[in-house]
Amino acid sequence: MAKRSKAPAKVPARRGPAAPKPPKVGAGELLTLFDFLRYAVSRFNAAKLVFAHGTTDPVAEAAFLISETLHLHPDQFESFATARVTAAEGKQILDLIERRITTRKPAAYLVNKVYMRGVPFYVDERTIVPRSFIGELLDSHFGGDEDGTSLIGDPAEVESVLDLCTGSGCLAILAAQNFPNATVDAVDISKDALAVAARNVADHGLADRLTLHRGDLFKPLGDNSYDLIITNPPYVDAEGMASLPRECRAEPKLAFDGGADGLDIVRRILDEAGRHLNPRGGLLCEIGRGRDDLEEAYPNLPLLWLDTEDSEGEVFWIAAADL
Repeated sequence: MAKRSKAPAKVPARRGPAAPKPPKVGAGELLTLFDFLRYAVSRFNAAKLVFAHGTTDPVAEAAFLISETLHLHPDQFESFATARVTAAEGKQILDLIERRITTRKPAAYLVNKVYMRGVPFYVDERTIVPRSFIGELLDSHFGGDEDGTSLIGDPAEVESVLDLCTGSGCLAILAAQNFPNATVDAVDISKDALAVAARNVADHGLADRLTLHRGDLFKPLGDNSYDLIITNPPYVDAEGMASLPRECRAEPKLAFDGGADGLDIVRRILDEAGRHLNPRGGLLCEIGRGRDDLEEAYPNLPLLWLDTEDSEGEVFWIAAADL
């Protein structure tokens, strides 16, 4: 009979270095909102956090977290900057600062809120934290046409809008607010994301005008056509996926992964959008930094690249007649 070999001895799992304890803050050392802001920024800088989830720098992130703790809109921070914080409020702020550092979760997940164009939305780990440039473009390029800059004419005449890859539904809701006479369809493949979107639709009182659909891009829509299609699809390429910061890895991978060059889903949208646009309609699509690859793949498409305050050439517009 073969001799049964001994089970290998268990090797203790290696533990990484213990997280440094937060510095002790004495009573009365931090008093005002500004005091807590400075402290948070110093802690965030020392921890080398990444900011790409509704805020773009440590100052804005700290102000956001402090404001949420104190039940203030971020726009109100400066008005109360020199106001003193109670001991209980101060403890809550410090706890939140440390949670942001130790968990590396996006701040929006810690407070279940994000603002787009000043509008609050609920968000949690079931969906990506929204940070699209399209919200700004809906304001800047789809307003009244008195000056001839609107890409689609009078917003009051837009009757139907589609938001593909809607996630938490933020862009669909902003579109419903920008186009007051339009019905809006919003599609996502993720059941979890649509549950978050449904909460936001209800919170903003749009259930009568905004319909959520679960499915793969245009598939759940049949032959429906629209005056405007907006989309912020997954567009991170393979190299980018491999180097996502820890904050982004807390978000659903499905919402980022755009294939080898980041354009797998964008190509599908471009190839199918023409069949779902009304004659005077158009497609507004965010693709990140894939402009060169997209122009190489579609050299004959007259893509109009739109810039925002924080982006250059990351969103394109194309009219239905050119698809």
